[in-house]
Amino acid sequence: MPELTLPDARFKVSYLDAVREFTEAGLNPLVLVGEETGPYEKSWREPGGFAAYVDMLRAETERPRRPDWVPMTNFWYVEGDTFLGKLSIRHRLTPFLLDYGGHIGYAIRPGAWRRGHATAMLRDALPHCRRLGIERALLTCDTTNTASRKVIEANGGEFEDRRGVKLRYWIRTGN
Repeated sequence: MPELTLPDARFKVSYLDAVREFTEAGLNPLVLVGEETGPYEKSWREPGGFAAYVDMLRAETERPRRPDWVPMTNFWYVEGDTFLGKLSIRHRLTPFLLDYGGHIGYAIRPGAWRRGHATAMLRDALPHCRRLGIERALLTCDTTNTASRKVIEANGGEFEDRRGVKLRYWIRTGN
């Protein structure tokens, strides 16, 4: 059964396979790996390179990779040794995140699409938000991303408004 877990180097082969899937599908793999991977993207295949990347992801709860970013908790959605997707919970909102990014960002590898993984992954992340003190989580998606909109709505997302190309939804994280 798939589960949320903290990033771990033991998923290296499957994670890099997911990056390849994004590239082969004509999608930007940065959606999966993050906007800034620092020196790690070039050293993933070297001994210790991928482990250093994982360590950076895990450290972001206290030390964001850029000074203008907020702390965030990164999760990977896995089944056995197979990496299915990733989800990040931003601990607070900046003005930019309030308009365009939200508290939660997620991605599922193309080979695992249309199986309910994104819906389940988001559902499983909501209690983590609650423990961080986020009572209502903001999620955004592009106006053209019907699949993401359905995932958000399936998890109780209440539409607030549209800002540019982004739809904004709020989800209560607990009772």
